[in-house]
Amino acid sequence: MVSKTFLTPEQYLEMERKAEVRSEYYRGEMFAMPGGTGNHTMLSDNIIALLRPELRGGPCRAYSQNMRVLVGVTGLYTYPDIVVACGEKKFLDARQDTLLNPILVIEILSESTEAYDRGRKFSHYRTIESFQEYVLVSQDEVLVERYLRTGDWPLTEAKRLEDSVELESVGCSLLLADIYEDVNPQPEPPETGPLTRPGSARRD
Repeated sequence: MVSKTFLTPEQYLEMERKAEVRSEYYRGEMFAMPGGTGNHTMLSDNIIALLRPELRGGPCRAYSQNMRVLVGVTGLYTYPDIVVACGEKKFLDARQDTLLNPILVIEILSESTEAYDRGRKFSHYRTIESFQEYVLVSQDEVLVERYLRTGDWPLTEAKRLEDSVELESVGCSLLLADIYEDVNPQPEPPETGPLTRPGSARRD
């Protein structure tokens, strides 16, 4: 068995800030982020373009997938596809590249990360005190799922292009036709190799 090299958070950040490929960090290990498809990129770009004018002039700001989030309770460093913070934005340090207090997280589902986004990653996010709303956007079909921090995180779904998703945490509404503009929802090609996510089983 090959021995593992465990990194401190400080070592991870030093390496990550110099790296060309983004990686998550959890319990001493780095996990390379998978590359995105054309649909993934288009969905992310569309949502950011819709959010920014809605939030302009208010207390909230939307960040793209290059904004790292630290889940303080569990120690996970991760990159949401889109994250919104409101009021005083709290960062890990003066670099302001690691957000501590997201209110809204939007993840665009892919075959390689869907189970992680729905399960363990959502569990991490729920430990963040400021976190109020979680949105999952499908690439395979027109489907946007929203979980709101009321009671037991109830689920609301929008499935038609004429539907809107209400983002209560930031006070705005997005039309699915705009989210999916120029996107052709279709299944992703199969993965060509194994991908390990934080907290999943590994073989060395």
